[in-house]
Amino acid sequence: MFSAERRLLSKTTAGWAGKHPDVRLTHEVRIGSPVETLADAAAHALAVVVGRRGGYSGMRVGSVVHGLLHRAH
Repeated sequence: MFSAERRLLSKTTAGWAGKHPDVRLTHEVRIGSPVETLADAAAHALAVVVGRRGGYSGMRVGSVVHGLLHRAH
């Protein structure tokens, strides 16, 4: 289950561990609301890093980041 997603994660992050050995990188594939899923996964994290795939040029943050600002601790 999720083998294609896991391969994409591995391919996308390949090489980063060697460039940044002090940063712990883990892969997880989850199903659900992006905001709730990321907030739950980051409950004990020091930081959450979220990318952006689109939007218009005047948009400062996307809907997931906006939701995380109100949900994550």
